[in-house]
Amino acid sequence: MRITLHNVSKGRGGQALPPTSLEFHTGAVRFALAETQQRPTVLGLIASGRMSPETGRVTIDGDTDNRLLRRTIALVDAPDVSDPHADITVAGVVGEELMFAGVGATPIHARRWLTQLGFAELASVPIGNVDPAARVRIMCELAVLRKGTEGIVLVSPDRHGGSPDGWWRIASEFADRGYAMLVIIGGSAAVALERMHELEAINASGPIPPLVLELAENDTDEDDPNEEGGLR
Repeated sequence: MRITLHNVSKGRGGQALPPTSLEFHTGAVRFALAETQQRPTVLGLIASGRMSPETGRVTIDGDTDNRLLRRTIALVDAPDVSDPHADITVAGVVGEELMFAGVGATPIHARRWLTQLGFAELASVPIGNVDPAARVRIMCELAVLRKGTEGIVLVSPDRHGGSPDGWWRIASEFADRGYAMLVIIGGSAAVALERMHELEAINASGPIPPLVLELAENDTDEDDPNEEGGLR
């Protein structure tokens, strides 16, 4: 499976998202650079078929099919769209996602699932207090429980702090398991990943060049990133 964004943008003058072209595919992890509070979520929504771009198009294996994109690509931890409230316990987050996946979703089921994943001690911890790498592991494992999920767009894991090597290794593991992985990050995390790659401190699935956004001119207005729905 290959997802391609062909010169997509959002908002007047590309203020919500400047013209952007990138590609991610099965069995590899890529990162895209998106700065400001709004743009990472906008890019995630467009890349997962949950928002139509102002210009350009998104294709899956060469075809334009947003419905298939939404069924196939999970949008994970996108601020204000698919991220859980910081005060909800990890068990609460797990229970909700188990319900959407169509499996047992009682508190017992949630705790059992966390135990199997090796995070039993986090059940009663608010999700906002969880280590960034553990948060990414839990959120991505929950995402792939949904039938038909073949790829993940993970939005701004660097906003939770910590070193990027933890969540990048997890994204790479999901790529090795056969998922198409796109991780949207800020400039500081991108520099850190490039440096770690140079030092061979990380082992990415395939090359990890930053997918730099082109700057648009005449930025004037903002668009609402939630206009076409979120994760559900």
